[in-house]
Amino acid sequence: MPTHAASSGKTYLTWGNKIGYGSGDIAGNVVYAFLSAFLMIYLTDQMGLNAGVIGTLMMVAQLFNGVTDIGFGALLDRTHTRMGKARPWMLWPYIGCAVTLVASFAIPGGLSETGKYIWFFLAYILLNSVFYTANNIAYSTLTALITRNPAERVQMGSIRFMFAFTTSMLIQTFTVQGVRMLGGGADGWRAIAIIYAVIGLAVNTISVLSVKELPPEELDEGHDPAAAERYSFKEGARILLANKFYLIILVIYLVQQIFTATLNMGIYFMTYVLGDATRLGAFAWAINIPLIIGLLFTPVLVKRYGQMYRLNIWGYVVAVLGRLGVVAGGYMGSIPLMIASSAIASLGMSPLQGTLNALIAEASEYTFLRTGKHIDGMMFSCTTLGVKIGGGVGTALAGWLLAASGYVGNATTQSSSAIHMLYFMYLWIPAIATLIILAFLTRLDVEKANRALRTSADRVTA
Repeated sequence: MPTHAASSGKTYLTWGNKIGYGSGDIAGNVVYAFLSAFLMIYLTDQMGLNAGVIGTLMMVAQLFNGVTDIGFGALLDRTHTRMGKARPWMLWPYIGCAVTLVASFAIPGGLSETGKYIWFFLAYILLNSVFYTANNIAYSTLTALITRNPAERVQMGSIRFMFAFTTSMLIQTFTVQGVRMLGGGADGWRAIAIIYAVIGLAVNTISVLSVKELPPEELDEGHDPAAAERYSFKEGARILLANKFYLIILVIYLVQQIFTATLNMGIYFMTYVLGDATRLGAFAWAINIPLIIGLLFTPVLVKRYGQMYRLNIWGYVVAVLGRLGVVAGGYMGSIPLMIASSAIASLGMSPLQGTLNALIAEASEYTFLRTGKHIDGMMFSCTTLGVKIGGGVGTALAGWLLAASGYVGNATTQSSSAIHMLYFMYLWIPAIATLIILAFLTRLDVEKANRALRTSADRVTA
């Protein structure tokens, strides 16, 4: 077994590389944040479609997406081009992302109700299950392919998510006003989608060109590259299921997406509970600015304390307390308390956001140290399976709960049952999800396990 000593301290990336890589999440969140925050309300309040049916179709698409994730991951592991393994899959599929993003917000008004559902479903499943999947798996996998330095991986994760949350914040702040400025109604939604698609396409291309993948011999460090890549799908699945730390990460991703899907119902809460859809911007700033600040300090804190484990746990203790404060503020009718508590919760969540990709890379290292097999593509793709399943379940749950509560799209006022449901969805589900994540984080000390394996390998080598 290799010692990995040299690689752990060696630097591979300039700040230009790190920022260039991180900017790729602008492109990713032009798609993700726009869809998650606004597609549901576009379909219910602009197209007049049923929230429960929409949620079900989204879940079906996401579950199918999970299957394609695994296929793309295995395909990526077997890709060999002059650009590398991941970069081609990040570059070219984004063209499809741009086209289908626009299509999702450009449903022809003259279609029948059934026709609208079919148009939406086809655009959505192509976007999520093909184009975005290929792009996002490749983007995430690059973390393990362009550096072997754990500190650089943490820095990349932090920079990446700073771009992600900034993009999400800006989209949530300006989309409602942007739609109005661009004519409102269906024309306004289509125009803003075109603008976001063009921005995403440009930034994604820049991000791809800003980094290079390491040669296979450096990634494998003493192992036969061909042997490291030779594994069947069945063997790869067996290896993944044997990695307890990876399974914990998978569950965390799943719960995070349920958290996000219900929190993205904020546009409904602002519109029908607080009475002003533009308040979404204030909450977006309260959530995302602390996340960005926390991400700035995450690499420093990880370096100071020498591990991600305790930092993530204490961060989520703060996050749980913050989300409980949001619940209290919501029922007290105190918007300032809700905003302040949202900020506290987000600050606590930031270390995990900045270290998740690094933790996956550590989990991948754990597999490599135990088996000698590189399954980075399959591991990152199966991680997105947790994202897709969680997002699908969360979105479907939101749609079902809205429909069950008697919600009526674009109504001047909603029934008391619908209002109570919006309180439950926006306040309680995120708080419960945060507590569940904290419980799983207490079992995620993959760094300690890897140190033990490296020590054992060094003794054998000596």
